[in-house]
Amino acid sequence: MDAIVLLKDDHKTVEKLFKEFEKAGDGAHQRKREIVDKIIEELTVHAHIEEEIFYPAAREGAPGTTDHILESVEEHHVVVWILSELKGMDPADERFDAKVTVLMENVRHHVKEEEEDWFPKVREAMGRKVLQEIGERMEKAKAGAPREPLAVSSAGS
Repeated sequence: MDAIVLLKDDHKTVEKLFKEFEKAGDGAHQRKREIVDKIIEELTVHAHIEEEIFYPAAREGAPGTTDHILESVEEHHVVVWILSELKGMDPADERFDAKVTVLMENVRHHVKEEEEDWFPKVREAMGRKVLQEIGERMEKAKAGAPREPLAVSSAGS
């Protein structure tokens, strides 16, 4: 699978979870907990494979994208810390929904920049064959990726 297609598929999966959360309703604490737990896992794995495989490859193969990569790592830093806070938070806490909303805003901004501004440049610079090789590595890495948000590299930066 092409690396960019894989990342876009991850984006779609997370967006679907965001929409489920938004539709869950005010009193649906247990349902929201289940959805947020899935969001935490999806975003943690996604951030890990991006930072460990995709970003270094893109930085080498599309050198004009370095600033975007550095910004993306900082965006990941914010997201994984929010995820770590949500992990132990009671969904009945009055700040839970607000924290998830901030998470969604951050992730949606990040996805928009990647898909509209950055991915086309990376695709042009790197080509289909290289992106397929990277995508295969990323797909394999998902199985061993951390599920703990603060284990992602950007958490410490």
